[in-house]
Amino acid sequence: MLRILLTNDDGVSAPGLLAMAQALRKLENEVTVLAPDHNWSASGHVKTMYRPLRVSETRLADGSTAWKSDGAPSDCVALAVMGALETSFDIVVSGINPNANIGLDVTYSGTVTAAMEGHIWGKPSFAVSMDAPEHFQGPLDFTSAAKAAAGIITRLAENNQKAQRAPLWNINVPYRPDGGYAGEVFTRQGTRLYRDALEKRLDPRGTPYYWIGGEAPTGIAEEGTDYGALMDGFISITPLKMDMTDFEVLEVYRNHPGS
Repeated sequence: MLRILLTNDDGVSAPGLLAMAQALRKLENEVTVLAPDHNWSASGHVKTMYRPLRVSETRLADGSTAWKSDGAPSDCVALAVMGALETSFDIVVSGINPNANIGLDVTYSGTVTAAMEGHIWGKPSFAVSMDAPEHFQGPLDFTSAAKAAAGIITRLAENNQKAQRAPLWNINVPYRPDGGYAGEVFTRQGTRLYRDALEKRLDPRGTPYYWIGGEAPTGIAEEGTDYGALMDGFISITPLKMDMTDFEVLEVYRNHPGS
């Protein structure tokens, strides 16, 4: 049995969080939920230091006990790991996010950066996202994605002795409510193509303001990448690391310091 801290960036009432909690519990894990009290999507890696953080008890839609905080997703992880809930955890799980987090999305994603916070605290950590269609009409079905992700998480956590440090995993699941996935593949980060556009508008007083809009991002479907795997119907499992040193450039300047 794993003692799991579960959070997300869509808020404690999000259906993806409930589905993930239920799927993990079906595998006889002990799941504690501490999630934000409102949506923090695309919040990045936040650390709140200049105001107090509050934690209060709440209920999920199935009646199970959970906790919510007015902090960011990464705050929720830090609060729990540092003892706010007076329990300890084996692993951290963040999700399920309703949209994919691939390529450079990981720098924006509150889902992924919550898992990064767990990694910082030495816990094997997992971010889980589902590649739902943009502008999907009606409620999303997270059941199959949660079941698949829960199995992957449990298996990877049990095999953690193979890793020299607490691993950080980014899992992306195609939107297939029937569970008809092509399989599971270990991937690298792919190339995300953003199509953002800046809209300038005027408020009723004639003062300009700006809105970042544009079309939904796409990507380059290269073999072996997270985006390529999703496009082929596979569940993508990407090991991440937080050392962003560019070692190739570093070696150039170490070997040729005058260049």
